[in-house]
Formats: sequence, structure tokens, C-alpha cells
Amino acid sequence: MGEDFIFYIAAAWMTVLFCISVVLVISRRTPADRIQALDVLTLILIALLVLFSDSQSVPYYLDAALVLALLSFIATVAAARYYAGGKIF
Repeated sequence: MGEDFIFYIAAAWMTVLFCISVVLVISRRTPADRIQALDVLTLILIALLVLFSDSQSVPYYLDAALVLALLSFIATVAAARYYAGGKIF
């Protein structure tokens, strides 16, 4: 009961944080705030993937979490460069 209970509490908490992050992405006015909220959103999604991978003992979700982390980093850098100067490359 202990491990399952902790998993459900952590998954519920991450789901609440995910919903709050979605609201922040939609409600923020400046692009910098939206970029930051979207980065937090992907971080929470990565944490959910890792949590699910550990609870189900499926290592393939860790690969998906790693790919999502890399894509999130690239997207954040590209969005910040576009916001700062109008050019990505």
C-alpha cells in the first residue's frame, strides 16, 4: 500500500501542477512569461513520464522523457533568441 499510495499522491500533485501551468501559458501576456510557463509545463510532463516509468517498471518512458527534455531545451533557446532579436539562427 505504501508505494502505490505515494505514487498516486505524486501523480495527483503533478497533475494539479500541470493544470496550473496550462492556465499560466494561456493567461500570461508577455512572450517571456509564456516561454517560462511552457518550460515549466514540459518539466512537469517530464517528471510525470519518469514517475510513470518507475511505477510501471517500463524503461521506454525514460527515453521519451529524455527526448522531451532535449526538445524542450532547444525550443526554449530558439524562442528566447527569436524574442530577443527576431532571428533564431
